[in-house]
Amino acid sequence: MAAWDLTVTVEDLGPDAPPLQISVTSDLHIGGVILKLVEQTNLKRDWSDHALWWEQKQQWLLRTGWTLDKCGVHADARLIFTPQHKPLRLGLPNGATLKMRACFSSPVFRTVMGICRVLNLRHPEELSLLRPVEEKKKKKDKDSSEELYDLTDVPLTAGSVQALYNGMPAHFADSPKTEAVYKMLSVSLPSPAPEAIAKLYRPASIVDKTHIHTRWLDSSRSLMQQGIQENDKLGLRFKYYTFHDMDPKYDAVRLTQLYEQARWAILLEDIDCTEEEMMLFGALQYHIGKQSLSQDMVSSCQGMDDLESALKSLEVKMVGDGNSTDMLDNMTAPELNDHLKIFRPKRLTLKGYKQYWCKFQETSISYYKSKEDRYGEPIQQLNLKGCEVAPDVNVAGQKFCIKLLIPAPEGMNEIYLRCENEKQYSQWMAACKLASKGLTLLDSSYQSEVQNIQTFLSMQRSSSAAPTSQTDESINTHSLVSPRYQKKYKPKQLTPRILEAYQNIAQLSLTSAILKFLQIWQALPDFGISYFMVRFKGSRKDEVLGIANNRLIRIDLGVGDVVKTWRYSNMRQWNVNWDIRQVAIEFDGNINIAFGCVNADCKVVHEYIGGYIFMSTRARQQSDTLNEELSEHKTATHREKKNIPEATNGGN
Repeated sequence: MAAWDLTVTVEDLGPDAPPLQISVTSDLHIGGVILKLVEQTNLKRDWSDHALWWEQKQQWLLRTGWTLDKCGVHADARLIFTPQHKPLRLGLPNGATLKMRACFSSPVFRTVMGICRVLNLRHPEELSLLRPVEEKKKKKDKDSSEELYDLTDVPLTAGSVQALYNGMPAHFADSPKTEAVYKMLSVSLPSPAPEAIAKLYRPASIVDKTHIHTRWLDSSRSLMQQGIQENDKLGLRFKYYTFHDMDPKYDAVRLTQLYEQARWAILLEDIDCTEEEMMLFGALQYHIGKQSLSQDMVSSCQGMDDLESALKSLEVKMVGDGNSTDMLDNMTAPELNDHLKIFRPKRLTLKGYKQYWCKFQETSISYYKSKEDRYGEPIQQLNLKGCEVAPDVNVAGQKFCIKLLIPAPEGMNEIYLRCENEKQYSQWMAACKLASKGLTLLDSSYQSEVQNIQTFLSMQRSSSAAPTSQTDESINTHSLVSPRYQKKYKPKQLTPRILEAYQNIAQLSLTSAILKFLQIWQALPDFGISYFMVRFKGSRKDEVLGIANNRLIRIDLGVGDVVKTWRYSNMRQWNVNWDIRQVAIEFDGNINIAFGCVNADCKVVHEYIGGYIFMSTRARQQSDTLNEELSEHKTATHREKKNIPEATNGGN
């Protein structure tokens, strides 16, 4: 074969060095090219991490056994010989910036796995990388003053199990500098100043929320392929809201960073909450801040035995994970029977709540005009399977309502149930939540769900024993609530309210307080929903698609109301037409939907749906081996059809 010259830029020779010309033939393999390059540089160093990057094609030449001809490389190719691992600035959920080495040649999914191994974050499949919000640079010195926690000298470990030293991974115990980094990762940082919160990006509408999720990187392509350069800044965030096998003994970093992500979602109004809930969130932040100053997550092991119930509610479970169905089939499901007030809002009507006798059986509510009529035909039977359940509660005002959005052929029917007291509300709310997932009152989680709701309500209750005039000069209340409440109340008005809520949680340990914060966050109606702007097939207007861990939600863009909900448990298959960038999904009952994405690549939506469905099949025994399978699933971007396994039932 005729020899020809190949031009290769070797980064290690410096930015001003001319490209090297090496004489090659088309049947020379990539490994042979690298060997010739190394010999020509005359530099003695470890070249094992270097590889060839093809600039025009935006791809790595990693198969060293392939020939230049097989790779399609000709004389006009511009190749760069560069390290595969480069420094990257990572913005963490707690707002800190970490500088560390990351793999620029692997798919992003594997790169995140490597990052999480160094940071001691288990279950890296729940996290991913996203581009930061583009900020208008008013002052050039801002970026230069950014504090960086440097981990570039820490090697990327290959094993999944970390060796521990003094409660932390061994590579963090090497020096005081790395120990300080681990403390930053595993202990909650102090509350920021209100001025700092005010400067950060806040979504002003649901349209703004759709832009957040357009920034996720493609999990199946490398950083270099997506235009990420050395020392660029990316955000590391929890992408999938299914937190598997959470254990405070091993998950100090994971628990703290998840708390920080939840905390900032509330402070920056990414997720809505009531005023009472905000005061409780503020009190928990205050308590966690105080506890974090005196102890760290590694030494906070007191009360671990009491956390099992909290952990069960923290982990977002999917239906069908080990219920003994044979035994349940032979038992009669218990019922709830009581007087409730029901309100069905309709346009152009002023009718209010009306009292009925209600019976909750299996997954349905039947209501009658009176208790005496309960043996006859009900006025209506409401099947709650697949419905949306949201609280409408004001503890101080003794308002205990349950908002239901029940699927119907024409959309979603809105119904409100009003309960008399906390006990009745806790029982019926827990029953509605379970029924929405297709579970009955027989399910083992019913009593713990009732208990969690009652505990949450008791935390919002005013403590008559607590002195209302109590003050604390050290509490910076405007750092504990979102800007909406900063504008609404002065610090002297917020302080007694937050301290009053604090009386109910002051006895919690640091770990228990963080778990409680996450549990209440997960109970918010809008928890875990990622929004995308889409246009449904046959529609002339843009709408919003919400993707949760167990369902898809169609939302009216004008008023923000839920139009329709589809559960993954009813999904038969989905496919993507990559030519017209359209996602098509088929559900049980011959229900078909199709949509195109307006402001995001449909690959992002495809990944979200596939990721959630696959994660619902995770089991504790499989947790160490599923990562690779999930990577293969995510990188199969052009698989046109995906059949949904039987185990993929939705959770809350």
